[in-house]
Amino acid sequence: MKDHKELLSVCDLRVQFAGKKSGIMGKAKPIPVVNGVTFSVMKGETLGLVGESGCGKTTLGRALIRLGQPSVTGKIRFEGREISTLSNRDFRSLRKEMQMIFQDPFGSLNPRLTVGQTLEEVLLVHHIARGTVANKRIEELLDVVGLSRDYRNRYPHEFSGGQRQRIGIARALAVNPKFIICDEPVSALDVSIQSQIINLLKDLQINMGLTYLFIAHDLSVVEYISDRVAVMYLGNIVEIAESTELYTNPEHPYTRALLSAIPNPEYGAKKERILLNGDLPGPLNMPSGCPFHPRCPQAMPACKERTPMLHDRQKNGHQVACLLFE
Repeated sequence: MKDHKELLSVCDLRVQFAGKKSGIMGKAKPIPVVNGVTFSVMKGETLGLVGESGCGKTTLGRALIRLGQPSVTGKIRFEGREISTLSNRDFRSLRKEMQMIFQDPFGSLNPRLTVGQTLEEVLLVHHIARGTVANKRIEELLDVVGLSRDYRNRYPHEFSGGQRQRIGIARALAVNPKFIICDEPVSALDVSIQSQIINLLKDLQINMGLTYLFIAHDLSVVEYISDRVAVMYLGNIVEIAESTELYTNPEHPYTRALLSAIPNPEYGAKKERILLNGDLPGPLNMPSGCPFHPRCPQAMPACKERTPMLHDRQKNGHQVACLLFE
């Protein structure tokens, strides 16, 4: 249940990766991937994060829990506590509160460990349980995600994609987290299995009071599972609103283009598709002003010079970063 209290707050988050050096004495030019993102996630809600491949969605999610070695600046607050300045040692105890479900259920599991060993490893590393207590906890986790207890002695290659993702979910739940980043958890699965995993995540959220950041490119899936949706383009959040509001009243030209690509299930129904010119620019070739203006069908001369900020013009929580609404 959502209690309208803020669990996670992100302010002006910027993520850069080190680029290649130019020549022997040259300096490495940093590669910006996330450019001043600000948003919040309320307790018990699911915030969907959508955008084209390469827009920085996954990098943003991984930066929140310090996966990888990017350069991160900005402020991140979790339950009112500033965590962006914590040392790696102090942050380690916080990992039990924040977990991640990965896109590739096979690549994220150790092929040399059985399901039981995978879950037991988590319990041991975080000093949660061992011995018979750990065994009981492993059986409980398998029950929760809908897997037979007999599977604990099997290896990842013996399971289907959907079953492996259930194992990944069980691993994330092992430490009793409050916040889970779901990084495209169903994109690698068959459509028939996707709905099972999505419904499992929704049931777990209700029963365990979980909060999700749900990263995906499938807009239909995001609409079904999300309470609010944030749209990301080239490292920037360009629109954020409640799910129903965003899907029925999209304001940013990029959001409109994305939604126009959703197939209409009604037979014979026609839908006007908004086609964008060009490809997504690279992070080393960021356009001036509004990052979307080179592809925007409604671009104005001012869009090349001014960078729009998120603005809630209707005072209903629907924020959009577009000069058309300033």
